[in-house]
Amino acid sequence: MQYREIVSVTGLGGLYQLLSSKPEGAIIRSLEDQSTRFAAARQYNFTPLESIEVFTSGENVNLSDIFKAMQAAEAEHPPVDAKADGPAIRDYFKTVYPELDEERVYMSDMKKMLKWYTLLKVRDLLHFEEAKTEEKAPAAEAAEATETQEEAPAAEPAKKPARKTAKPAAKKAAEADAPAKKAGTRKKKEA
Repeated sequence: MQYREIVSVTGLGGLYQLLSSKPEGAIIRSLEDQSTRFAAARQYNFTPLESIEVFTSGENVNLSDIFKAMQAAEAEHPPVDAKADGPAIRDYFKTVYPELDEERVYMSDMKKMLKWYTLLKVRDLLHFEEAKTEEKAPAAEAAEATETQEEAPAAEPAKKPARKTAKPAAKKAAEADAPAKKAGTRKKKEA
């Protein structure tokens, strides 16, 4: 399981691993109790953790940046319990991530971040560098391919074979024998 597979589901507490998705919904597994269930798309919304942003005094930051700051400060400032009182939670976030916008990030959001961080830590899913390295790898390959194309002399593009549009003889004959349809010229029967 990787960080990019983890989703938050509105209406359901906790975090879930997205096992598979369909237009009707998704099959998800709870990170807390490992139970698997189907969640209908009509009833629930799925938000990948990697797409969640948090308000700060400057630019919004990704939730993983907050988790990284919590992870880095863990030796000096261990995370408080999510059930702690409001001032203790606010003080914790002021020390760990002082740029957090206190007016737009509510206490419920801070508690949720603490719960999620604890859950991800227990499941050993706080590996953010791996996810970013995998995302950068295809971009690096594309850059190398572009450099190679720039160095190579321009080649003449290959011609595509002509597409056949002729209908089979049997189909042509069937269409020729079929009576022509008249559009909307029905007469009403008089009684």
